Amino acid sequence: MAEEKEQKQAERNIPGMMNRGQRFAEVQHAENIKGTLKRISVYFIKEKAMVLGMLAIVIFGTLCGVLAPSLQSGVIDIIAKSRAGNLIMMIVFMSAVYLLYSVGQLLQGLVSARLSQRIVQQMREEFFGKLMDLPVRYLDTHSHGDVMSRMTNDIENISTTVSQSLPSLFSGVLTIIGTVSIMLWYCWQLALLSFATVFLTVFVTKVLSKRVRKFSRRRQMLLGQLNGTVEEMVSGYHTVVAYNHQDITADEFCKTSDLLTRAGIKTDIFSGVMGPIMNCIGNIGFVIIAAFGGYFSLKGLISVGVISAFIVYAKQFSRPINEIAQVYGQLQTAVAGAERVFMVLDEEIEDKKGEVLEKTDNAAVTFKNVQFSYEPGHTVLHDFTLTVPSGKKVALVGATGSGKTTVVNLLMRFYDIDSGEIFVNHQNLKDISRDDMRKNTAIVLQDTVLFSDTIKNNLKYGREEAGIDEIKAAADMSRCKEMIEMLPQGYETVLTGSGENISQGQRQLLAIARAFVANPKILILDEATSNVDTRTEKAIQDAMHLVMQNRTSIVIAHRLSTIRDADIIVVMDHGKIVESGAHDTLLSQKGKYYELYMTQYAGMAI
Repeated sequence: MAEEKEQKQAERNIPGMMNRGQRFAEVQHAENIKGTLKRISVYFIKEKAMVLGMLAIVIFGTLCGVLAPSLQSGVIDIIAKSRAGNLIMMIVFMSAVYLLYSVGQLLQGLVSARLSQRIVQQMREEFFGKLMDLPVRYLDTHSHGDVMSRMTNDIENISTTVSQSLPSLFSGVLTIIGTVSIMLWYCWQLALLSFATVFLTVFVTKVLSKRVRKFSRRRQMLLGQLNGTVEEMVSGYHTVVAYNHQDITADEFCKTSDLLTRAGIKTDIFSGVMGPIMNCIGNIGFVIIAAFGGYFSLKGLISVGVISAFIVYAKQFSRPINEIAQVYGQLQTAVAGAERVFMVLDEEIEDKKGEVLEKTDNAAVTFKNVQFSYEPGHTVLHDFTLTVPSGKKVALVGATGSGKTTVVNLLMRFYDIDSGEIFVNHQNLKDISRDDMRKNTAIVLQDTVLFSDTIKNNLKYGREEAGIDEIKAAADMSRCKEMIEMLPQGYETVLTGSGENISQGQRQLLAIARAFVANPKILILDEATSNVDTRTEKAIQDAMHLVMQNRTSIVIAHRLSTIRDADIIVVMDHGKIVESGAHDTLLSQKGKYYELYMTQYAGMAI
């Protein structure tokens, strides 16, 4: 108990554990084994033909395994001349049964491996499909490494269990039933003496399996935490190195790794010790059979061949019990992993039902008395009211945390508002299908996201039907055509590592070109030129000025030089609009916008 308290205290002391770790607490205490097994059985029902085939092979192999020692007993009795019969025919028959038993084991392994891969394929596809439909809020509030761990480690544990553990469990149960029946038929007195060790086996299994289940859940929780740490370190490696945070990051990793190692060691110890303990109990059974079997033989109750068969049957009886005891630990790990997978599958998906955005060239956007908070009690937008006229360029400026990006998140319906209304033309945004709204909107983020695919496919990501001429025109307008044509395969160049083989500025240009190809009604630019040089920025501004003509545009900018030509500049502060108007008008008012402008361009200390 003291060691467990020390481990839990160590978990609380890991930096970030109370933030990310709280999300795993529910996994640690989840014990709905019956419900989880019921849900897993659904996947087996879908593959019922293969399951029935595997069961048939298991039953056939088990019958051969149970029949073989009986034939061996007959051979021994014939040799000992305590039974009449054809020795050659009996040996041939016994050999054939043992051969069929081996073939059954081989087929069992092949079918179970195929079954496990089919089931895991279903689960992976369902899990990945679920991820594609989850709200943005879910992935914003959950460790990406933990989500990936559920997709890989937890599902792989299920695969291992299906391919290795379940066949052993089925054959083990059938072997026990067949073996017990024949032992009782041969000599019920000796059989009952042999079964005395079963009670000890059940007791030991119950005690050890409880510990295995506890530590396997903790191991899966810590594995997700460890993957989250690695994912954050890899994605933010430049920041880690730039701030000399290597040692602190390594310490955090090592602390989590130490906890994982402890949990893993304890899980392996309690699951691994079952085998030796079961073998010890099995050896006790052999002693009982040898002693009492010899006594019963002298009394004439059984023959020497029956004693030989009993020894084999006792081994067959104890072997599946040992396997079941060991499999139980693997089943606990698989159930713990399945619980974590089903937790994601049970998350609510985005509601994509709704109206189609009306087909018109106009796209006026109106925010009316909008209230929004990411977390209850921490309001981000307060009574936010704004009209973006159709075909006009509206710029949002303000200090970091003023709510600019939140406005975009609400318009894209990444999040839903708490109260108020948002309209696109005369349609309420909540009534418009999310899919249709996003098809008519293109967004260029400050953090550029490209995919490991060709440049051409990346550019047509927002409109699959776009032709090569449209793609080249968009690349020309975004000033990246020459850059693309200088690459080895031009538009067919594959971006590796999501664009790591080109510069950040080049990735930004491609993201802008991608938005141009989409040809949307509404264009959103979130600090879209933050990673390009001043000369390129001016060229892009000229190009965007043409693209944004007669198109509703919302621009988030920190560089005020990029939005001087905006039709309306909206100044935000703490989730509220404090000023709005044209550039010259706002400067003449000498308010918040004037302060921001002078801070950037006049060196004025505010």
